Amino acid sequence: MASLKLNGIDKIFPSGSLALYDVKLETKDKEFIAIVGGEASGKTTLLRIIAGLEEPSSGEIIIDGKDVTQVEPKDRDLAMVFRSSTLYPALTVFDNMAFGLKIRKAPQTLIEQRVKSAANILGLNDVLYRKPKALTAAQKQRVAIGRAIVREPKLYLFDEPLSGLDDSLKAELLNVIINLQARMEGTFVYATKNVAEAMTFGTRIAVIKNGILQQVDSPANLYDYPANAYVAFFIGAPTINFLNKAKVVKCEEGVFVEDRGLKLPLPENIINRFKNIEEYAGTEKTVIVGIRPEDAVCGSEGVDAVAGKVESDGDRTYAECAVGGHNLVVSCASDLTKGAAVKIKFAPERLYLFDGETRLTLLERDGGYKKTDFADADYSPMPFGDEEEVIKKFKQKKNEKKKK
Repeated sequence: MASLKLNGIDKIFPSGSLALYDVKLETKDKEFIAIVGGEASGKTTLLRIIAGLEEPSSGEIIIDGKDVTQVEPKDRDLAMVFRSSTLYPALTVFDNMAFGLKIRKAPQTLIEQRVKSAANILGLNDVLYRKPKALTAAQKQRVAIGRAIVREPKLYLFDEPLSGLDDSLKAELLNVIINLQARMEGTFVYATKNVAEAMTFGTRIAVIKNGILQQVDSPANLYDYPANAYVAFFIGAPTINFLNKAKVVKCEEGVFVEDRGLKLPLPENIINRFKNIEEYAGTEKTVIVGIRPEDAVCGSEGVDAVAGKVESDGDRTYAECAVGGHNLVVSCASDLTKGAAVKIKFAPERLYLFDGETRLTLLERDGGYKKTDFADADYSPMPFGDEEEVIKKFKQKKNEKKKK
């Protein structure tokens, strides 16, 4: 199959809009890597550049050690599945799946063999000779996937292939794609805004925001060792709580972080990982404290709070509680009622700390970090202010072009 390497990919549209900025990413053969980000984060543009459907403004695309930046899409030996199926309505399922092989003048025996093999893997045997209008949404997307795999390319690109499907169909197709990757032993690059999807199958996840790469690492490392506050916010559900203007306080009782009536102790494991703690303790420099809802639990002891809205995700129940001057989402019992007086016990050894200005992590990795063998693992994102300057610069250029 194939490895993929992106060297400093930039994409600036003719309008002056910045789509991607200095993206560096590397995969190994047979890896399943997910690219996650919100709307207009650059996910689709990045996949289209890898596929050759868009040209980068600068940078290199390397597949299996070969620079394919200037190579035509048809000669890159990859396949792309889009977010909505683009089947030919006049062709049967068989002919839709065979289309790519036919235009490459593959022998009919090879076409028959590969289409029927893919149909068997994807559960399409019973609809091979139907037209797309007779298919369900999930079947149409299976056909689109089948059309990609019959060519047996080096690299598979998926651009939000489950978008628009209901939850049951998403779960069904997600299992199909996971099993497919195991059977095809291919290199899969999968773009999605759904973090839960990415956490399910990704051997590694690349988090992207406004076209700028934030972090690339394993799901567990992204969750436990986020490089900045954005990654901590994006990875995990419900989303992490932040105390945005906390101060580090040293006193006889120990070291604490304090913000608007909430004071939390910093245990030894956090202090040992805290980079340059003396720059923050007792100074005006602020930190952002991250508290995941699963690390704050309503119980019989802890900090006084008042329960607000209570919701369940099926596995756990969470409440939005007023504590100090904050509204925090915390774990709770399923019978908790709105307005109840509660106590919240925090797990201080699970706190996250970020610089108040740069928003970069202040905690060094410890023995719990399982390092991958990629250079991406040591990638450090830009400080928040620098990122904002990059975005601002391109917005100004875009506005200047509009005026002309």
